[in-house]
Amino acid sequence: MPKGSDTMTEGKVLKWLKNEGEQVASGDALVEIETDKVDMEVESMAGGVLRKVLVQAGETVPVGQMLAIIGKADEDISSLVSANGGAPAAKAPTTKKEAPAAQPAAAAPPAAAPAPKPAKPAPVAGGRILASPLARRIARESGLDLAAIQGSGPGGRIIRRDVESAMTEGAPMRAPVPQLVPTGTEYRDEPLSQMRKTIAARLTQSLGPVPHFYLTIEVDMKKAKELRESATKLNPDLKLTYNDIIVKACAVALTQHPDTNASYTGDAIRYYNRVHLSIAVAIEGGGLITPVVRDCNRKTLQQISAESKDLIARARTRKLMPEEYTGGTFSVSNLGMMGIEEFSAVINPPEGAILAIGAVAEKPVVENGQITIGYRCKMTLSCDHRVVDGATGARFLQTLKQILENPILMAL
Repeated sequence: MPKGSDTMTEGKVLKWLKNEGEQVASGDALVEIETDKVDMEVESMAGGVLRKVLVQAGETVPVGQMLAIIGKADEDISSLVSANGGAPAAKAPTTKKEAPAAQPAAAAPPAAAPAPKPAKPAPVAGGRILASPLARRIARESGLDLAAIQGSGPGGRIIRRDVESAMTEGAPMRAPVPQLVPTGTEYRDEPLSQMRKTIAARLTQSLGPVPHFYLTIEVDMKKAKELRESATKLNPDLKLTYNDIIVKACAVALTQHPDTNASYTGDAIRYYNRVHLSIAVAIEGGGLITPVVRDCNRKTLQQISAESKDLIARARTRKLMPEEYTGGTFSVSNLGMMGIEEFSAVINPPEGAILAIGAVAEKPVVENGQITIGYRCKMTLSCDHRVVDGATGARFLQTLKQILENPILMAL
């Protein structure tokens, strides 16, 4: 089991992409696993025959545990199998056998070549459409109706490529359904995903040992609003968001306040010379991931906007690479688009601070003794008191407010 991130301690096997007895080349996609951050395909590090699968789909094992054995077709691997708690390995087939003409859903896996798509949608077993967990997740996030998708997996099972193909072909969207359906039971228990396990562990690690304190400031976003509207008029494809502007403003402010772009290491305070902004992204079905815009202070608003949209889109489909969600030095979390006016975010260790962004609200304000319409946004900085003192955090927020109220400062 590979270590997909610094926080990963265990992983779950979602699906084997090769069958026992099948020839495997170095670099072939071998198995699909669920880490604490993403679902990822693991490539084979060597060539040979997949002699024995030691961890079956659906099982969770620690990082470093052996998943399978690849070797020569006639190699004796019995001692290796027994040492890793597996049943005796079956010998690799010496002659190629034809796949059966038809097989039920519970039959043995077919040959390696993908089966042709059936004429009808995927079969139903016990009232449930046969589909892989990953295919179900992608279909749910994309709003696709699984019942209208044809499966090409074993026994007509719907797999990832079927859903991705349906997305491009315009498969029917599923109709909205109530989230709560009365049943005969009072509740249901769902096993924790690898991501939710990590979130639970890291929140305990953060809120327990890390002494949080919070600073809130209200920012006049009128000029930021004008900047956003002007940019859209000049380039309709840009679609600049408030979040893009705030991320850029944070990066500029951090260059002026490096004591906020820091973390606690146990015996020292680490001050970062580069600004890598983590953006908190919620994932449908539960979970949170923080893709990182690296060297954010060196990038233009247009670059930040394009990169953020790409990272956020791939984060929601769990397709980020490990280097794209690790190494952040400061985080932003925005719930303004959901109408949340103000909140406090939990620090993402080992970072020393995180900025919580509320909604940009249209409200009556007093300017020069007159009541007028203003656009205000409340922002709360959560600080690790071992790294950031109250005055330090307050000075950072003052600079951030000044930049957002005078966006020209982002270009200087």
